[in-house]
Amino acid sequence: MKLIAASLLALAGAAHGAAPSADAFSVPTPEQVRSGYRSSEAELLDRNGQPVQSLRIDMKVRRLPWVALADISPSLPAAVLQAEDQRFYEHGGVDWSAATKAAWDNLFRSRPRGASTITMQLAAQLDPHLQASAKGRSWGQKWDQIKAAREIDASWTKPQIMEAYLNLVSFRGELQGVGAAARGLFGKAPSGLNLTESMILASLLRGPGAAPKVVWQRACALSRELKAPATCSEIELRTMIAMSRPLMAADLPPAPQVAQQLLTSGGQSVRSTLDADLQRYAQTALRQQLMSLRTRNVNDGAVVVLDNASGEILAYIGNAGTGEVDGVAALRQAGSTLKPFLYELALERRLITAASVMDDTAIDISTPTGLYIPQNYDKEFKGHVSVRTSLASSLNVPAVRTLVMTGMDRFYERLHDVGLNSLTESPDYYGYSLALGSAEVTLLELSNAYRTLANGGVYGPVTLAPRAASASTRRVLDGRAAFIIGDILSDRAARSLTFGLKNELATTFWSAVKTGTSKDMRDNWCMGYTDRYTVGVWVGNFDGQSMWDVSGVSGAAPVWRDVMDYLHRGQPGRAPQPPAGVVRQQIVYQPALESARGEWFIAGTESPVIALVQDTQRAAKILYPGEASIIAIDPDIPDAIQRVFFQAQGGKGLSWRLDGADLGQANTDYAWRPVPGPHQLALIDANAQVVTTTRFHVR
Repeated sequence: MKLIAASLLALAGAAHGAAPSADAFSVPTPEQVRSGYRSSEAELLDRNGQPVQSLRIDMKVRRLPWVALADISPSLPAAVLQAEDQRFYEHGGVDWSAATKAAWDNLFRSRPRGASTITMQLAAQLDPHLQASAKGRSWGQKWDQIKAAREIDASWTKPQIMEAYLNLVSFRGELQGVGAAARGLFGKAPSGLNLTESMILASLLRGPGAAPKVVWQRACALSRELKAPATCSEIELRTMIAMSRPLMAADLPPAPQVAQQLLTSGGQSVRSTLDADLQRYAQTALRQQLMSLRTRNVNDGAVVVLDNASGEILAYIGNAGTGEVDGVAALRQAGSTLKPFLYELALERRLITAASVMDDTAIDISTPTGLYIPQNYDKEFKGHVSVRTSLASSLNVPAVRTLVMTGMDRFYERLHDVGLNSLTESPDYYGYSLALGSAEVTLLELSNAYRTLANGGVYGPVTLAPRAASASTRRVLDGRAAFIIGDILSDRAARSLTFGLKNELATTFWSAVKTGTSKDMRDNWCMGYTDRYTVGVWVGNFDGQSMWDVSGVSGAAPVWRDVMDYLHRGQPGRAPQPPAGVVRQQIVYQPALESARGEWFIAGTESPVIALVQDTQRAAKILYPGEASIIAIDPDIPDAIQRVFFQAQGGKGLSWRLDGADLGQANTDYAWRPVPGPHQLALIDANAQVVTTTRFHVR
């Protein structure tokens, strides 16, 4: 029989003018084939080596990681043997009986009949020269394929041949190998394939591009041969579902944005700083919250979790899994989340203390473009409140008054100090609304800025890739002021004026947290930290639509709270130790604006009594421009409307005098058209006596 088959093939080859290949086929070892195999996917691993996400790199075919035969359901090899090569374990790579019958039939048939064994098909997979063209294989290729198959069978075991075949053969379209086919058509790992699914896959081998009807009919015939319990109608239904909805059962990708940043070539396995369990938990928490907010027109969100000590990113959810936008890196208005850095600057410069009394009443500030009139979130004013209450309850007017004290330029520089480099416009571009978060920042930048507070004012870069301890840290905030800000942000009593005592910000362990909502409710934030972690959450709409009646407590805060509880399920957060240079002082207010309490002060600024001084009792002082100020004329504003606004404290009964010329009463701001050069501004009393002066320069 072998002689007849060989003679027929040789005669057919001669008749077609094709000679056997001159190049001898070099049989690779199973180890060489496996090591040379490249998945079309790169794999993202978490910090512990646990798989997190695959990313498609090769767009020509889809191959998943190599699957060992022991990890493939036994039903698939059984179905494949029945469909493709029933004498696989008996022949030596070539089924001479089938080849003889095929060769004889092909002499009298217009449509050729094949007799390729699994080993012969594997040989064609391993050697591109043996692969068929659009017209099929030549007789010379067929002969070389036979020789190659015999060599493979002589040096490989049958299980090795079956394993390589199932990993290299194409099943459907771009799906190459059992890993991609099982996942793409059935949403399963190869180990989970049942007999019906295995028969469908085996029926695809003869024609990967066959119509669904042809496939299920072949699978039905195969089922009868195998005496499987599945009916033809069941096979038809399962085939139609698999063919019409590939990838329908694929899991939601947990970290696509991270995968795109770290994975560059197929077959890669790249370890990241992510915690796979935390990543999936945070993604689920975000998705559940967004579902509950759908009726309030909230569709998108993002989450970041940072390790305070190392700067490693433990969770990075760019969106809820419904789009391509990376909400961690997108620019959004910061809202009130910038206020802690403003108050820290004022504390550091000793312009205020946590106990200082702020005036939360209506204010209008003259600017070159008109009056700026800030309002609180609830459109109400609280009167005189402490700095602690102003920050914890996120009052807007005290924040703007604080910015007037610190100066926009210094606050702008401070925001850059903590890594908010998305602020690329000049300070004047943002104006006094910078205190209320009119600037756009990214969630990752903002989270790392809060991490700087958590680390006592020490800034360091974040990373998605494991690294040695970062040496590029630097102190950018006063550690004493940062500690006091953290204490304020952890004070649920101080925030109760706006948020009440019971809300999503009130964890059962020590944590410091701040919410923020941008103009027109387009962005909603919750930023906070414990001694070990910093968590940042944003919710809103990527297309800029406004949310409907959503606050920081009802929007982003529930996700923040869920993630914080998960992080501290085994060990609660602990309050930081006070640094050197801060003191605890019992204070009382006169009049009793707030209850007596213990308060933290930078040493040297403490006072046991905080008395409210009426404006008439305050020492006269020029608030703006400050001593040695440099004022730049804006070339984009017409000269005729440019103005500098002189501001005074305790100015009632006093007047302005500039360079010896009287201007007007000092009990209100005075608008002056700037003139280049040095100037001296003075406050004078009713007797024209100078009370106080300041010098500034216009250029």
